[in-house]
Amino acid sequence: MSKKIPESFKEYLHTLQAKPGKPVSLTDDFKTCCHEKPVPEYDIKAMLKKSISQLSTMQDKLYAHDKYGVLIVLQAMDAAGKDGAIKHVMKGLNPQGVKVWSFKSPNSIELDHDYFWRHYSALPARGEIGIFNRSHYENVLVTRVHPEYVMNEKLPGIEKVDDITPEFWQSRYEQINRFEKNLHENGTIVLKFFLHISKEEQRKRFLERIDNPSKNWKLSPADSKERKLWDNYMHAYEEMISATTSGIAPWYIIPSDDKWFARFCIASVIVAETKKLDLKYPEVDDKKRADLLKIKEDLLNE
Repeated sequence: MSKKIPESFKEYLHTLQAKPGKPVSLTDDFKTCCHEKPVPEYDIKAMLKKSISQLSTMQDKLYAHDKYGVLIVLQAMDAAGKDGAIKHVMKGLNPQGVKVWSFKSPNSIELDHDYFWRHYSALPARGEIGIFNRSHYENVLVTRVHPEYVMNEKLPGIEKVDDITPEFWQSRYEQINRFEKNLHENGTIVLKFFLHISKEEQRKRFLERIDNPSKNWKLSPADSKERKLWDNYMHAYEEMISATTSGIAPWYIIPSDDKWFARFCIASVIVAETKKLDLKYPEVDDKKRADLLKIKEDLLNE
């Protein structure tokens, strides 16, 4: 069984990246399932294991290098596999250096601040990996589909839903781009993944959650209600991705009808992008080396 990742797959990963300045069509440009996978079907789990090993090495160097943090943003429709991706892709990493934040509806304290406020304190420090399971993008996704939620933010000039114009959303996209540009310029690498699932696959996974007692808790009437707004969400995602993908904070649209292939794609993108950082263990100077040799001598002489 081959565990070497073929060049064809590395080239395939580039096709999953949204291009800056190009409008995104989730129907025409990106598929929810890769029927002709550029890797052998039977080898995906083995190669995922190799990618996880590479991520572990990367994490160790990231911590020692101490100049960069890595922020991984996961967005998707319900049941697309965000939790599973976190569980399987990150399982080989040191939990001390990985922080996962799952952002729910903002509470009253959070609503008394700007919508970035609750995300600032969750950002990874240098040497750490942070994962946002849903993120600041909810403020141009769920609020785009339900603009009445914006009223809870008590924004100046927004007195009624009709005050929320297309210019309002464009302004928010620009705010997000500035936010991520600031992160990038200060050493945080931002990698964004949209787990692209089909409506039919979501239906199958919802039914599985109903039929499996151990997964009943994962489904609620609210999930079914949001499913009825599928087209609205797809439109919101298309506009959001088109407006906020960039060379410094790219969006990757991951075909997610096949869970294991999606996990492999995510892990492979993280490996490829962090390799560009040229992370290295710190080199010691002559004095430090001499100190280490003296310590070694003392230990050997005990």
